[in-house]
Amino acid sequence: MPPRQSARTALALAAALFLAACGSKVSLENFERIQTGMTQKEVVAILGEPTETSAISIAGVSGGMASWQDGATVISVQFVNDKVQAKQLSREAARPQAK
Repeated sequence: MPPRQSARTALALAAALFLAACGSKVSLENFERIQTGMTQKEVVAILGEPTETSAISIAGVSGGMASWQDGATVISVQFVNDKVQAKQLSREAARPQAK
């Protein structure tokens, strides 16, 4: 392969890898990686910082919810004492446009 063609091929491969890395972390694949008992820090390592959070602490038990949204896809995770207790993946249906 001539040097110029090799450089183009390498550049195209690098661009493809870069674009793949830019994809959303809010995906079915990442949702399935989240397991009961994981810490919030482990979940953030998979999904990035949450879009929305809430927290409560009562009688020594802390709990909260975090959600990550990308477009119509939302991943919600419930934590008790910093451990995953439940998770949910939802996709909002496209609303019909008014005529």
